[in-house]
Amino acid sequence: MPADPANGERRTAPLPPLRIPTWIRFLDLIVLLAVLPLFVLADLPLEAYLVGGGVWIVQRIIQQVLQRRAEASDDPRIVAGYTAGSMIARGWMCALAIFGVGLAAGDEAGLSAALLVIGLFTVYFTVRMITRPIDAAAERRSR
Repeated sequence: MPADPANGERRTAPLPPLRIPTWIRFLDLIVLLAVLPLFVLADLPLEAYLVGGGVWIVQRIIQQVLQRRAEASDDPRIVAGYTAGSMIARGWMCALAIFGVGLAAGDEAGLSAALLVIGLFTVYFTVRMITRPIDAAAERRSR
């Protein structure tokens, strides 16, 4: 490590940028595929899997589209509108789908769909909290 002659300290070489594999960003969708055998083996209602998984996929697509629109804008009001509106609308969409499958197919289906969506959200949120600082650092480096 080269020495810093100004203050007598040793400088460390900068770390190479971290690159997050693409599959990590979609770990929630991988988990969605992985729990299908659990639904079948545990004899859980497949309606719950189809509705819970389907609404999860739809809300993720909406999230990606609106996130790109927000990132394309320089107006903070538009960014906040897309971000906050997207979160609220997607949450309601998932809640109404879970409620609907519970009414249509029974309490067990509603509970199974709710647990599936909560589990997928937990995986998604955890990955997002880990990758967000890395993405922000990469964006700062690219400027």
